[in-house]
Amino acid sequence: MFGRRKQWSFVVSTDSNVAAAGRVATGAPDPRYTVGSVARALGLLDLVAEGPIEGLTVSEISRALGVSKSTVFALTHTLATWGYLRAGGPGPRYQLGLALVRLGDVSSDRLPLGPRCRPILRELSTRTGLTTRAAVNDACQPVFLERVDAPGAIRFHTPLGVAELAHVSSAGKAILATLSDEQVATVIARTGLPWRTPKTITSLAELLSDLSATRRRGYAVDDEEDVEGVFCIGAAFFDHSGACAGAISATGIKRDLPARAVEDLGLAVRAAADQVSELLRGTPHAAPEHPITITTPAAPPLR
Repeated sequence: MFGRRKQWSFVVSTDSNVAAAGRVATGAPDPRYTVGSVARALGLLDLVAEGPIEGLTVSEISRALGVSKSTVFALTHTLATWGYLRAGGPGPRYQLGLALVRLGDVSSDRLPLGPRCRPILRELSTRTGLTTRAAVNDACQPVFLERVDAPGAIRFHTPLGVAELAHVSSAGKAILATLSDEQVATVIARTGLPWRTPKTITSLAELLSDLSATRRRGYAVDDEEDVEGVFCIGAAFFDHSGACAGAISATGIKRDLPARAVEDLGLAVRAAADQVSELLRGTPHAAPEHPITITTPAAPPLR
């Protein structure tokens, strides 16, 4: 079965890639409205989050951020006092604090799309043997809020809550496909088309051609474009206004699949995305300014 190999364990970690993507996706900050100390504190939290599990010392943080040890000491002391960092020995070494857990719970409660999608993701994962995820549309970038790991031994480790570049993600391309070509060009002017693998799309013309195929099919394909050896299919879902609210994706190991198997998988992912649209009282259509009609035939069993 596609995506499942019980005789060995496969872990894909794209923490650094997606963290970088998140920074690119939001664009360069306007210095007129940026508070330097706050920006340094947030950068420090990002650094610790991406660092080793045992945490980072003041010296390591100082070198990474390019600021003095006294500045880092003041920042870490303040963040630890408020619970956003915690200090452990020896060193001390700073790790993320439990206050972030509370904020994460509050954020999840106030944006309940992830938990509502989970039964749909679980059913899709069981049916296909793939890792499934749900992303919201954040300024035309996918931000994943929920993940169901594939049954069996394979795990694809990707963090939640981080914006990913759209042109290398099946979910991102599914979101972009709901835009006009002019709107896509505007998004890409902001984010660029950074290279990830030899199969990454790095020209606007090629991306627009790929998105045209996505619209015809009703689902997007990431064929080793973000991570070599990894294959993803994504489909957009829509809210009550007809706007694209996000996308569902399914991820597995790249295999030599016949076209019919890829189509079956695409139809299954698209059907799952349409279920999310129904939850949001939407329909499987794109936003009114660039309508795309997507029919939903019953997806045949994948196993």
